[in-house]
Amino acid sequence: MRVLLLFSTTSYRADAFLAAARRLDVEASVATDRCHELAKLWPAESHFPTHLSLPLDFRHPDRAAEAIVAAAQSSPWSAIVPSSDETALIASLATERLGLPGNSPEATYAARNKLQMRERLRAASVPVPEFAVFSLTDTPSPPEAFPCVVKPLLLSASRGVIRADDPASLREAFARVTTLLRRPELAAGEDPAREQILVESFVDGIEVALEGILKGGALEVLALFDKPDPLDGPYFEETLYVTPSRLPKRVLEALVETAERAALALGLREGPVHAELRWNDRGPWVIEVAARPIGGLCSRTLRFGLGDHSLEELILRRALGDSTRLPLQSGAAGVMMIPIPRAGVLQTVAGETEARAVAGIEAVEITTRIGEKLVPLPEGASYLGFVFARADGPQAVEAALREAHARLRFSIAAVL
Repeated sequence: MRVLLLFSTTSYRADAFLAAARRLDVEASVATDRCHELAKLWPAESHFPTHLSLPLDFRHPDRAAEAIVAAAQSSPWSAIVPSSDETALIASLATERLGLPGNSPEATYAARNKLQMRERLRAASVPVPEFAVFSLTDTPSPPEAFPCVVKPLLLSASRGVIRADDPASLREAFARVTTLLRRPELAAGEDPAREQILVESFVDGIEVALEGILKGGALEVLALFDKPDPLDGPYFEETLYVTPSRLPKRVLEALVETAERAALALGLREGPVHAELRWNDRGPWVIEVAARPIGGLCSRTLRFGLGDHSLEELILRRALGDSTRLPLQSGAAGVMMIPIPRAGVLQTVAGETEARAVAGIEAVEITTRIGEKLVPLPEGASYLGFVFARADGPQAVEAALREAHARLRFSIAAVL
């Protein structure tokens, strides 16, 4: 069997998906957003060890899908597997034209566009905050009352998401997001949603993440993560993910049921789903439902079955028609996404050996290179690295992650 994997050239996911393909003895091809002219200058195997490496223009999903369809005429694939929001839309367009299993482009786009998501969920009576949309040149107003949250329609990972508590902070947040969206790398492309900003009511409460896979519209829940650090703003940088969740069973059941209703309302039917939900005294609320797996290196926290199978392996199995269910391994696991404390240039990293020595810590991965410029949220889109832990219970995992993070020391020089 042959599968096409879609990655950004900066993606953390390539190695994991390619390792999963090798373990399953699946022939994997890769499509990336590197320049097609530069792609001619080196063989495919020097960038990704695959039989085919296809350059695509992610800024134009229709063109990218047509390039996949053209390549499939001589080298057909059994499945096309995306790894991010932008590649999910390209995959949907291509699978629809090739007659392969997948979500409709309309459903995938609705999962990416925060305005369309809110509209579809509200129409299906799925709990979402009150919202309004504005163009970059508008004067924003809160949907009902403060506090509210300002967010771009198409960005992910909390990038550009800012809380406002009064009219002055709303104007300031809106101006800041407008400046971000006018950066050349974000303004490029043909989608008019790049010129719009959502303003919605702030939803208080406990936030969890759900990782699952859809098959024929039925949701298979793989894991529920607690986010022990409160996400109350003014920015919404995620740090800790710990599974299994420590919330009561009735709360978890309500969150799962709401996530499944949300996916159905969006029209999603196939493939990985990553949902962000909140719980407060009014019940469950949907913050986001994405037609992709968990981001960054966070999937390393999830291991399945006796064979120590990865999340990426499960995704490939489902994409290729294997419905075998593998249980999440017993015990607890978690990840610390190391936040960028301030803007500057990374000079040194210390304390890695001490962090790895903490009981329960499996790995410490510093993904930022020395000399690299650091941009924190809400403008930034990355972390300093990741810390992984595994223990008998979630409380021990959380404690290990916090202790390991406390032992890490980063020297950051100001940018002149």
